[in-house]
Order: sequence, then C-alpha cells, then structure tokens
Amino acid sequence: MMQMDRRPYMDEFEKLLVRMNTPRVMIDNAGCVNATLVMIDSARKDRILLEAVQVLTDLNLLIKKGYVSSDGRWNMDVFHVTDLSGNKLTDNNIINCIQHSLGTIRNTRSKSIDGMTAIELTGTDRVGLLSEVFAVLSELKCDVVESKVWTHNGRIAALIYLKDCDSGCSIEDSQKIEKIEARLRNVLKGDNDIRSAKTSVSMAITHTERRLHQMMFADRDYERSANIKTSGECDHSPLVSVQNCLEKGYSVLNIQCKDRPKLLFDVLCTLTDMQYVVFHATINTTETGAYLEFFIRHTDGSPISSEAEKQRVTLCLRAAIERRASEGVRLELCTMDRPGLLAEVTRTFRENALNVTRAEISTTMGTALNIFYVTDALGNDVDSRMIESVRQGIGSDCLRVKELPFRNQQKGENEEQHGGGSGLGGAVLLSLGSLVKKNLYNLGLIKSYS
Repeated sequence: MMQMDRRPYMDEFEKLLVRMNTPRVMIDNAGCVNATLVMIDSARKDRILLEAVQVLTDLNLLIKKGYVSSDGRWNMDVFHVTDLSGNKLTDNNIINCIQHSLGTIRNTRSKSIDGMTAIELTGTDRVGLLSEVFAVLSELKCDVVESKVWTHNGRIAALIYLKDCDSGCSIEDSQKIEKIEARLRNVLKGDNDIRSAKTSVSMAITHTERRLHQMMFADRDYERSANIKTSGECDHSPLVSVQNCLEKGYSVLNIQCKDRPKLLFDVLCTLTDMQYVVFHATINTTETGAYLEFFIRHTDGSPISSEAEKQRVTLCLRAAIERRASEGVRLELCTMDRPGLLAEVTRTFRENALNVTRAEISTTMGTALNIFYVTDALGNDVDSRMIESVRQGIGSDCLRVKELPFRNQQKGENEEQHGGGSGLGGAVLLSLGSLVKKNLYNLGLIKSYS
C-alpha cells in the first residue's frame, strides 16, 4: 500500500503556525495627512496590545489616534503616530525598527542588565530623600549607571542600575548586597514612615517603566491621604468613569485628561496589572486633551461586578496617569560622569529645599545625561532666583532649565483628511482601519464608522 506524502500538509501547517504567532505589520505614510498609520494584525494573546504600544512609546512616538478590536481569536489594531514634534515618520531606520520590533514582539527582551545590579526601592517620599539614597550608594562604592525615579501621593519608587566602582562589573558579593539593602532600607524608613520601606535586588530582565508601574501599584500609591498634596490635583485630575454594557458583557471605561507622551502605555500597564483584558478601544487626542474608551473584561471573562470595584479601578487609573505627569521645573544635567556626581547634585537640591518629583539618570560613553523635575518643599513652583542659585552651585554650563519637549513642540491637530493618490498600500491600510471601526460599529460599541 502506497504511503501518502505528508510533507505538503506539514508545510502548510507550519505556515499556519508562523502566521498565528507572527504579527503582520503594515506602515503607511500616504493614507493620512498628518500622521503615519501603523496597523497590526495578530492572533489574540495575553498582553500583546500592551507590548505593541510599549514598542511605539519606547521609540518616543506619540499615538494621536487608535482603534483596537478583537474578533474572536484575532486582533486588529490601527494607530496614528507622529514624532514628538507632531510630524509624520520619515526616518527609514525608525520605520524599519517598528516593523521588526512589532513583527517579533513575542521574542524580544525588554532590557538587558548584563554587567549591572538592579536595586528596587519603595517608601515614603520626603524632601532630600534622593540625596540620602545616592550618598549611601556613593559611600558604598556603587556607580549609578541608570535610574528612574517616580513619586506620587507621597510615595516614591526607584529602579537603580549599579556597578561596583572598583571592578566596573555587577555587584555579586552577597554580603555587600545585604549591606546596600540594609542601609537603603534605613534611609527609606526615616523617622515617620507610615508603611514599611522596601528594598530588593532584581536579577530579572524587565522594562523599567513597566516595573515602576508594578512597584507603585503593589505599594498602593492610589490610596489617597488627606495630608498629602497631589500636584495638579485640582485643575488637571483625570476624569475616569466606569459603566457596564451588560448586553455585550463588557465594562466600559472612559478617560478624559490632558494629553501627553506614553499616556496609553501607562493606562494599559495598570489595566494589565489589575487583570483586565482590553477587547475594543478607541483613542483620540486633540488640542484640548485625550479621550480614551476601553471595553474590558476580567481575565476570567466577566465584567466589573460591584461599585467598590468600579471605585478601585477609577483610583488606580487616575494614579497611573498622574505618576508620570510630575509637576515642577525640568532641569537637565549634561557633564562628564565621575564618582559621587549624583550625590553632589542632589545634595545641592536638598540644601536649597528642592524636592525631586521625578528623575531619569543615564550614562553614555562616560557622559552623565540626567533629568530632574523639581518643586519646592510644598510641591509648588520654584522661584526663578532659587533655580539660578542652584545652577550656579552645580555649574550653569552643565545644568540647564528645559521645557517639556511635547509642550513646546506640540502642534495644533486639524481634522484628519485622506489624501488623494495614496496608492495601493494606503488604500489597503485605510480599508483595514475602516474594517476595525466597522467591527466596533457592528458590535454596537461606536455610533458610526464613516
């Protein structure tokens, strides 16, 4: 009996597996007047939406509009993106990077910490705390290579990447690690810590900002205290509403707030941490703000079931938006790196009663590139004479006052129009975008798709 050749069938099966596990990415610059369209067609998998948005935000791209739709086992996402100046993407290196990163999204690693030791800190924030942390690390011969620090609702979270000053390598001596943790824990506790301060050494590879969201969420920074001033709380607090769409089995989240870079990423991080899945979404930004709508369910498929849960979701999403939106003057330090630099700079801030609300520390080819957002001790704007005094103390040639780039360069966004003669690629991508919106319309989740 002749045996059937199964190879053609196996080849087709392998192609199907590749198709199911490899997102299809299309990028078009002709289909929209003032933005580059990025369409992602993929099999539905946990957290793939968050990972796709993470790729775009890590490239410092702004998501001006977006449509997300999940139909059974498949996702179709369309994003309208620009650079920080509000322009279409013209750099082929960036476009190729988007295609490669999104096309291999399940195989990429967020960050390599080879040769560095990662220290995680959470505790009660206070004026001068960061100065004390960097002073301890300097005393213990630790070189801070990279770090990001967030504060919110009187809490602080920091992820610090270190090297040993003497060896230039990661710190592997267990006794030294224990000493670092103990010293930093004492600094974080201070005299009046209302919660236990936490320090830990992380050897895992993770996305820094993703991890900061997890740390602050675990620290319950969303629980407000009457004694803590939240910067911008009165005038700029995000508006969050939660309703149930029972006939469709979804909970509907609506968010209205000031637009800024990485807003969608921050919201998706918290929804993921709270074990919610986004099935459909629309994102729209204008000169007046950002408007986001999500149709979600629990990972077990159920919608939000109680008023207490709705309240918790509202508080957590507000916190997610506010963490990165630190108020204060933005100071940029660019100088040759040296041992104890961060301890000296932050000590100057402390001596002038400046509070660091957010910090981004990096070192490139022996040059320190550091960004600090500072307020006075009460969280108010700092007097310009005080800033000038600090600049003179640190060095006016290396410490400069900078505005937020997206505030300075943000352009007015007109009504989007489809340009003529967009070509086959543009026509295909536009039709796919229309298909996503039509799917939302057929589900009764939007009023029109024209």
